[in-house]
Amino acid sequence: MKKTALPALRLGAILFTAMLSASVAHAQSENSKSNKEEGNRNVMLNAASANGPREIQIGLPSADVNVLENGLPVTYATNPHSVNSNWRSDASLSHVGLLKISETAITTGNIGYAVNSFTQLGQKGFHGTLNYKANHFGLNEFSLNLNGDLGKDWYYSANMYQDFDPGTFNIKSSIYQDRTQIYKAALTKQYNEGRGRFTAMYRYSNSHPVYTFATQSAPFIYVGDGSVKEYGKFALGTTSYLPTDPNMTYRDMRTGELKETSLYDAAENHSSEISLMNHYNWDNGLSWKMLMRYDHARGAMVYQTPMSLIDLKQPHTHNYQQQTLTGAWAPYTGQYVQTRMSCLNSGDIDEFLATSELSKRFSNSTLRLGLNEWHYNVDYTSNTTMYDQSVPTDGSYATRLIDFSQRSNYFYDFNKNASEYYKGHENKLALYFTHDWDISPKVNLYYGARLEWQTLKGENAAVKNAAGNYVGRFADYHLGATAPDGVTKITPTTLDYSWLNYDFSAALTYKLNPRFGFTGDFTYIVQRPRFENFSPATLPNTNKISVPLGRGGIYYNNDWMSLTSLFSYISKTNNNSTLNLQHGAEIMAAPLTYDIQTWGWTTDVMTHPVKGLDIHFLFTYQKPTYKKYETSIKFSDGYVGKINATGNIVAEVPQYIIEFDPSYMITKDIKVWTSFRYFGKTYANINEAYYFNGRWETFGGVNWQANKRLSLGCTVVNFLNQTGAKGSIAGAELITKQEAAGIKNVLMTGSYLRPFTVEFTATLKI
Repeated sequence: MKKTALPALRLGAILFTAMLSASVAHAQSENSKSNKEEGNRNVMLNAASANGPREIQIGLPSADVNVLENGLPVTYATNPHSVNSNWRSDASLSHVGLLKISETAITTGNIGYAVNSFTQLGQKGFHGTLNYKANHFGLNEFSLNLNGDLGKDWYYSANMYQDFDPGTFNIKSSIYQDRTQIYKAALTKQYNEGRGRFTAMYRYSNSHPVYTFATQSAPFIYVGDGSVKEYGKFALGTTSYLPTDPNMTYRDMRTGELKETSLYDAAENHSSEISLMNHYNWDNGLSWKMLMRYDHARGAMVYQTPMSLIDLKQPHTHNYQQQTLTGAWAPYTGQYVQTRMSCLNSGDIDEFLATSELSKRFSNSTLRLGLNEWHYNVDYTSNTTMYDQSVPTDGSYATRLIDFSQRSNYFYDFNKNASEYYKGHENKLALYFTHDWDISPKVNLYYGARLEWQTLKGENAAVKNAAGNYVGRFADYHLGATAPDGVTKITPTTLDYSWLNYDFSAALTYKLNPRFGFTGDFTYIVQRPRFENFSPATLPNTNKISVPLGRGGIYYNNDWMSLTSLFSYISKTNNNSTLNLQHGAEIMAAPLTYDIQTWGWTTDVMTHPVKGLDIHFLFTYQKPTYKKYETSIKFSDGYVGKINATGNIVAEVPQYIIEFDPSYMITKDIKVWTSFRYFGKTYANINEAYYFNGRWETFGGVNWQANKRLSLGCTVVNFLNQTGAKGSIAGAELITKQEAAGIKNVLMTGSYLRPFTVEFTATLKI
């Protein structure tokens, strides 16, 4: 679970962005109606990360499926075991695509798009692929795949991935911002004259993705008109905002012990997994596949969330001091102090995922029947700790501070704000089917359904007092502690739930003539809370989560253009979330359940106006709004923080999105390309008080096939060199429009645009 308010709220909002901003591939060409994937999405072209899929394709609650490999989720739940710690789009993959919403819903029970990938297995002969990527900030990424045959229908494949990524600045509190190594080995046996194929695969990964949530924040001056400017010499995206000291003190939620860790060690993920895959094709068009994977892992991620900015020029009672190089203490002379909440998410995980699927091809249709048995066992905690730091205006490294009027240590309020705990297992047993049917040469119908039995059993730390009220978190919270009332003991709360979930989907394409037609689809999903929704101090709303989504429109194809234009509707009920609301220096967790809905319109065009020139254009309008969005919390001084965002536009989500992607083959071996993405105005807090103006994300590059074995590439990220802020503003959840109306040229903290980056790639094949 993300520990700041706005990222948690994006779970539904990004869902809308993904749904509205993709084309209907099966409507754009006659032979793609049975394709499970969307096109034209540039899955790995990412303005937020140098090595992960772009957010628009995933963008779901952190425990939802968002990347598949060989038909199974890479990780069952992405908190605390993130996809990027266990999977990369490297030389070990033979294919990476984007699974349609309907396909994702029926086969996984989740809403949204999923990145769809397949492992490169052995082939006849000897084959090798070496990929290398570097950038001018010092990134070095290597990926090597070797595969071939061993004779007598035996095949092998081996892969090594190494990533050494210092990020776009040196944070000093960690060796790298990403250090990841992944190893795979697969052995395949073909049998019964090639009709069958059995593969056994082992994967080991070790990853320290420090950058994920620890480094992506910075101070800036909020001008008041939706723009920002840099604070002194602090360059957004190329200056570190973390203290140089990597060590953190925290209190273990399970035992109550005070412990120490470093930023790099706290973010360590490791995984050992075994996969078994069997595919068999009969001569009558019947196919069967059986996929199984067991994963034993330690997942972890670290949030270093900026909270309040304290202006020491305002009346205060603080006595902030910092340690000098000699070890002596001296008064802090800076104007601002940044408070930070560190959330150390980690869990020991055992997953067993199995999918069996039968499909049958008929003369004008394909019928499919599948079974999922997915089991997830986890022992999870999120230990939280607070500290204060300097805000250097000269671009130097921040230092930790101590407010000697309050305490004598750097770290305080252990587990007070957003600490989490749950332990147990979640199981999903599901039966699904799909039917892709050419009713006539002009009409194609695709439909399917899923029936899922979800069970959840274990414990969490949602404790009630004698009056029947939830205790909530407090300083030094842990299992076995006594609440501030002096009576209530913090003991695990037993969880035991069983639910029947169901999904169905249908899509219809009508070809009025060979070039023009109508297309529409509807998907309805019913879910229940996932295990991670039971992590806070209160139990979640366990009512059904319903997600209806529908699209309808037209398509037109000719020799040089494919166009699709759709109107869309989507809503999602009973989103469980926890806001970390801030009043002064105090932070309180406020649980709530809310709905989201939106209407939208999107037009997607692929054109080939002249030989060698390809142009992709996408326009999306959407207006996602909150429904039933109300919560409040009482702070220790009696102040009641209230939020009523019903009817407001979902924070961080633009209403207008434009993508423009031209490319041109200068020669048969040299391609130049660019990609422009425009995101309209976005609100930076729930109350629509702060906002950021529209921004461009730009990419450009040259790809050169030097010879049949060597290809080279150069990509420039953010070639317009735009700088600025995006996302949310820290600690601004309770600020109203009226309060923000007079705020101009004020220092704030938030996330930033990825800076100008030059990347080099090389691929060698043998």
